[in-house]
Amino acid sequence: MKKIICLVVTFLLFTSYVNALDNNLDLKAKSAVLIEQSTGKVIFEKNAHEKLAPASMTKIASMLVIIEAIEKGTINWNDMITVSENASKMGGSQILLETGEQMSVSDLFKGVAVASGNDAVVALAEAVAGSTDEFVKMMNQKVKELGLKDTNFKNPHGLDTADHYSSAYDMAMLGRELVKHEKVLEYTSIYEDYLRKNTDREFWLVNTNKLVRFNPIVDGLKTGFTESAGYCLTATSLKNDMRLIATVMGEEKATDRNSEASTLLDYGYAKMKAQKVLEKNKEITKIKIDKALKEEVSVVSKEDVKVVRDKSEKIGTITYNLKLNNQKLPIKKGDIVGIIEIKEDGKIIDKAKATISEDIEKAKIPTLYYRYLKQMISGIF
Repeated sequence: MKKIICLVVTFLLFTSYVNALDNNLDLKAKSAVLIEQSTGKVIFEKNAHEKLAPASMTKIASMLVIIEAIEKGTINWNDMITVSENASKMGGSQILLETGEQMSVSDLFKGVAVASGNDAVVALAEAVAGSTDEFVKMMNQKVKELGLKDTNFKNPHGLDTADHYSSAYDMAMLGRELVKHEKVLEYTSIYEDYLRKNTDREFWLVNTNKLVRFNPIVDGLKTGFTESAGYCLTATSLKNDMRLIATVMGEEKATDRNSEASTLLDYGYAKMKAQKVLEKNKEITKIKIDKALKEEVSVVSKEDVKVVRDKSEKIGTITYNLKLNNQKLPIKKGDIVGIIEIKEDGKIIDKAKATISEDIEKAKIPTLYYRYLKQMISGIF
């Protein structure tokens, strides 16, 4: 009986705490949003689609385009980039690049992620696309691909420019896409570091996102400030196997953006729960592919899939339905071979990309002939 009473009291206290948070989320920010990263579920919003100046949160989109270019091999982490006059003359936050100076892609990316270097992001933009104009086209194309409606970029750094705008919702969704590239978090989680170490131009980097230092679960993502934008922040954290992303825009003080982003993250963890229902790289089933060298191959999910619910809700029975594409050999590990439909109590709630666990080559004629004879003999006997 005592245990039951304790459970009831605990539940009531928890409910009161969440309700108190609900009542106190009267944020000073002009706009704000809180989402769960894996699903994109909106947990809280305030004027989330209002178009505002994003300041250096623009660099979330820039870093996304840059890291996708790195993963495609357009540039590489160890490439040395020669800094243009255009990049070296950028105002605002910078890492003091000089015209003609050479710096690695990795160090330039660090200069963007940690110190919000406008010169660094322009140098990388030029390396990726040849010019900042072409790079901005890539940024806006990425926005369209993600189905975001509140954003138009005019530059890669976020300095105030006419017709350069975004929203808290779009910034959070861009952040959601960026952190899928886990390498990014290795940079955005750095609080302090050095560039040009042990030289006469050594530069001390200190993260503009102070939550990285003062909140142990925060590992990114990007701050912003200009006179017209006010203080902005997109912050992300991981706790209890759930990654949240909070964006606040138009704050009057840096302390406000830090405290209100933290409040949103706390609210999310108090209110929501996440349950992994499909694990990345875990076998779902085995399939046979006609004329493949290996007769059976494991189909796996290309990504983790989670169900996110209010803590008061129950999660139903989860099942899967695999829909395969027509396959052309050879197939490489990581290639998309179909879609996995995730169902809860028979209703589709999500979809995930399916891939295979290993490379599959096309069988040569002697192998296929031997396989055919084997099937004939087994059919006879």
